[in-house]
Amino acid sequence: MCEIAADDVVGFVMSTITSALNPCIGVIERYRAFLPVSETTPVISLNEGSTPLIPAPRLSSIVGRDCRVYLKFEGLNPTGSFKDRGMTVAVSKAVERGASLVVCASTGNTSASAAAYAARAGIQCAVLIPSGKIAMGKLAQAFVHGAVVIALEGNFDRCLSLIRELSTEPGIAVVNSINHDRLEGQKTAAFEIVDALGEAPDLHILPVGNAGNTAAYWKGYAEYLDSGHSTRLPRMLGFQAANAAPIYYDRVIEQPETVASAIRIGNPASWKLAKAAFNGSGGAVDIVTDGEIVSAQRWLASNEGLFVEPASAASVAGLLKCCSEKACAQCPLRLLPEGATIVCTLTGHGLKDVAAVMSDGPQPLFAAPSKTEILAILKKSK
Repeated sequence: MCEIAADDVVGFVMSTITSALNPCIGVIERYRAFLPVSETTPVISLNEGSTPLIPAPRLSSIVGRDCRVYLKFEGLNPTGSFKDRGMTVAVSKAVERGASLVVCASTGNTSASAAAYAARAGIQCAVLIPSGKIAMGKLAQAFVHGAVVIALEGNFDRCLSLIRELSTEPGIAVVNSINHDRLEGQKTAAFEIVDALGEAPDLHILPVGNAGNTAAYWKGYAEYLDSGHSTRLPRMLGFQAANAAPIYYDRVIEQPETVASAIRIGNPASWKLAKAAFNGSGGAVDIVTDGEIVSAQRWLASNEGLFVEPASAASVAGLLKCCSEKACAQCPLRLLPEGATIVCTLTGHGLKDVAAVMSDGPQPLFAAPSKTEILAILKKSK
């Protein structure tokens, strides 16, 4: 079994090499020199970032060859997903440019994040969502933060098309990842990983939906290499849901379908940038089925103690696929040396979308208020 020393865990929390892990500031203040902000930019922050890079000993054991697997748990950002990294920059720049309204199309996480940061900034937020295709936990966030929520017939791609049309209206700022400021903020996750490990990983695995996160991580790793903070670039390996995989199939998917609602996208906005990252890194993009995603979600919760939404589990589902007979002949995992470092991004918290977990109708075990009966139940459940 691949052991992870206790000192490694402490090091991630207590590192004094850099102030980059200071938990009291957001990503703009932490990485100001790498971001498109000035001294006059109003910083709209919820102290996002500083998410943990968690050793995964059981995953490491499955991979074998003394490899170390780490999980970048972005579900611990303020609104529960990685979107907050980009949103702090996008909304800060929107306010700087005089916007009074931010708008976005969303499968859920972007709407929650945009609504929260707009509330923080004291400006209005409107979100376009595909009717009936958004997790209720995410929808609740948009409502409670005061956003104007507009449900449209059609899918996410149709919503994004309308957002592009709205972008020309005065006083409106688009905060989807077609806004370059979003990717600038999201690249800070790569900085944090290098700061924690002391070097870029050998392989970085992540879910792929609108593909902005892939492009952002790649940009972050490249900038840290250029600035001397690391000496290498990782291979980038992305996984799309099998029925929502336009990059893998190299064609637009008109009706994408998957239980992983956050990556239910048929025409990614950052398609070209993500493809360049996969090709330029010597990585790849592959697919996982909904069954593999749900299985990985439950495996991760019961074996590593982390509850993530289905889309987040696509990265772990992909890694497990790479370790099985289903791995493709060109799998980047096979090219890694012994003792390699692997990072999987977990994009959002499981409480955002509990439908997949509850779909089987789990029920508590009922018992009389008796110690004997409780002990009997516990014995049977071993």
